[in-house]
Amino acid sequence: MRLLKLNVSDISLLLILLAAVQVLHAQEECGDECRVNTNLAMVINVPVSSSAKVVRTGWGIVGGAGFNFNKQNAIVGEFMWNRVYPSTGAFQPLQNALQTRDLRGNTDFYALTANYRFELRGQRLGTYLIGGGGWYFRNTWLSHEVPSGTGNICTPVWQWFGYRCTSGLVNPNQPPVSSSLNSLGANAGFGVTARVGEAPYRFYAEARYHYAPTKNISTHFIAISLGIRY
Repeated sequence: MRLLKLNVSDISLLLILLAAVQVLHAQEECGDECRVNTNLAMVINVPVSSSAKVVRTGWGIVGGAGFNFNKQNAIVGEFMWNRVYPSTGAFQPLQNALQTRDLRGNTDFYALTANYRFELRGQRLGTYLIGGGGWYFRNTWLSHEVPSGTGNICTPVWQWFGYRCTSGLVNPNQPPVSSSLNSLGANAGFGVTARVGEAPYRFYAEARYHYAPTKNISTHFIAISLGIRY
């Protein structure tokens, strides 16, 4: 199945549409009894486990919308984009193979998930648990082709950027500049909310662990979100 590669402009348009829905819905003055929920936030991406061996902290955005069954129970559909960059130490084998330090790279994470949220909400403050699953897509990019050559030890960074290995060595004659992987994955986390102005607007801060069993190196990261929801 051919995957559609999303870019930043696509994401920005999606978030603008979500924000417009939020404004229109707020005009209904539903207070704390809104049936529709939306959220929009900036994200700090903290790679963990095997992902942390290759990439460092990055950033991104997340937007979502869903349905409130009542004040405690809700479903939330979300789209998230994050970008991270390789750590200096992990990137050295690729730079050495290219024989230059003029090599750049990054990784984009996309996630489209459906989630359940259980919330305890007071007049001013609240807290909640959230978890779910969906489709995770990881795309890597290098500014130059890196010839794999012969005799290169297969460190995690080679596999992260799409190279194949055999018996601990990188297979020769592989010059990928970008690679893409996708997988079903899951997430779970918690958050806190604080009333901002009139109901139903609330500031929220959330930490959520995301996992997807992508090929060779699984995707693991904690998304720390700071934004506005109702």
